[in-house]
Amino acid sequence: MTYDRAAASARPVFAGWRIMRSDAGRFWATRERPFPRIVEDAGAHRTVDADDLVGLCQAIAEQEGIAEQACRVVRTAQ
Repeated sequence: MTYDRAAASARPVFAGWRIMRSDAGRFWATRERPFPRIVEDAGAHRTVDADDLVGLCQAIAEQEGIAEQACRVVRTAQ
């Protein structure tokens, strides 16, 4: 993995995610803190990848959406 300006520019958009670009040019993001177990059980992944920043942003948003939905279900059940 190398430092990449495009990856660095995405950091403020997704606080809590570390954005990287592989030597092969693929974008990766990993959550700085793991999701709670209930969120992982719902299908959220801590690390995602994509061919470009747009795809990576979509992948991160999808994981955060899964987390939000899982937390909503838990709150409703309480």
